Amino acid sequence: MGQDNQAKHRQKARDLHRRAAVRQAYERLLIVCEGEKTEPHYLGEICAEMRLATAHVHVLHGGFGTEPNQVAEFAEHIFRNGDRIKRIEACAFDRVFVVFDRDQHLTYHQALAKVASLNGRLTNDEHKRIPFEAIASVPCFEFWLLLHFEDVQAPLHRNEVYKRLKVHLPDYDKGQRGQWASTKAWLEIATQRAAARTAATTAHDGHEPFTAMGHLVATLLNLKGAATD
Repeated sequence: MGQDNQAKHRQKARDLHRRAAVRQAYERLLIVCEGEKTEPHYLGEICAEMRLATAHVHVLHGGFGTEPNQVAEFAEHIFRNGDRIKRIEACAFDRVFVVFDRDQHLTYHQALAKVASLNGRLTNDEHKRIPFEAIASVPCFEFWLLLHFEDVQAPLHRNEVYKRLKVHLPDYDKGQRGQWASTKAWLEIATQRAAARTAATTAHDGHEPFTAMGHLVATLLNLKGAATD
C-alpha cells in the first residue's frame, strides 16, 4: 500500500513537472476579438503556420457583444472564470489582448480605459500579475491589411479602407479566410508603417489612422522562437 502511494506521488510529481515544462515553453495568450470571423481567422492562421499550440494561444470572439467595452468585459470574464466547454482554465494565461476597432462604436474610449484598468491588476495561476493590452485599430482592422500595400497617413472612413484594400486584394471580403497568406509577404513594410503611425498618434485619439495589430502579430511570431529554443 505504501509503495502504491509512493508511486502515485512520483507520478503526480512527474505530471506537475511536465505541465510546468510545457508552460515554460512559451507564454500562454488569451486573445479576444470584436470580430466574429475576420480577426480570429487571420490570427488563427498565423498560429497554425507557426504551429502554436491551442493550449497556449486561445483566439476567441467576444461572447458578450460587439461593442468594444463588451469585448473587454468578456476578456476579463474568460480570464477570471475560464470556459469548461473550450477547455480554458481560470487564470491560466500570461498575457491578455483585447482586439477591437474604433469604427463608430460608442464605447471605444470606455474600452481603452477598461483594459488599462485591468493591466497588471489581476494575477494568474502562477501568482504573476498579468498584462492586459488593447489592440485597437482606427478606423478598422482592414486598415492594418491596407498598410501592407499603402502608406496611409490621413484619416479615412472604413468604407474608403475597404475600397482601397480591394484594389490590392480584389477578392477580399470580411470573414474570409486566407488573409494572412495574402499579405504576409509585405509584413515588414506594414509593421514599419504601423510603427510610424504609433509614433505619430495613439489609440486614444480615435480619429487619426492607427493600429496596434503589428504589435500583436510580432508577439505571435516571437512565440515561435521561444517555443523552439
